[in-house]
Order: sequence, then C-alpha cells, then structure tokens
Amino acid sequence: MNKISTYFKESYKELVEKVTWPTGEQLQQSTMIVLGATLVITAIVWVMDFAANSLLKFIYSFFS
Repeated sequence: MNKISTYFKESYKELVEKVTWPTGEQLQQSTMIVLGATLVITAIVWVMDFAANSLLKFIYSFFS
C-alpha cells in the first residue's frame, strides 16, 4: 500500500513541478494547426474517393 501512495505523491509532484504546460496562445495555435491539417487531409481523401468512384463507374460502364 505504501508503494501506491508513494507513486501517487511522486506523480502529483511531477505534474506540478516538472511538467511545462502550454500557454493559452500556444494551445490555440496548436489547435488551429491540427484543425488545418485535418481539413487538408480530409479534402485529399475526398478527392481520392471521388476519383476512384468516377474511375470505377467508367470501367463498369463497359461491362453493362
């Protein structure tokens, strides 16, 4: 039981003293970067899906 107590005390101490938390501005900037990257990747996947769908419809039109 003593090991568990020590673990939680050391974990709390590490979070309070050793971890450097981002400022609000840094957090907002990182969020905007992630949002932008997500939108770009989503657009790329949508274009690839649309192109593959169009290509397969074109190929299937020869067989029907």
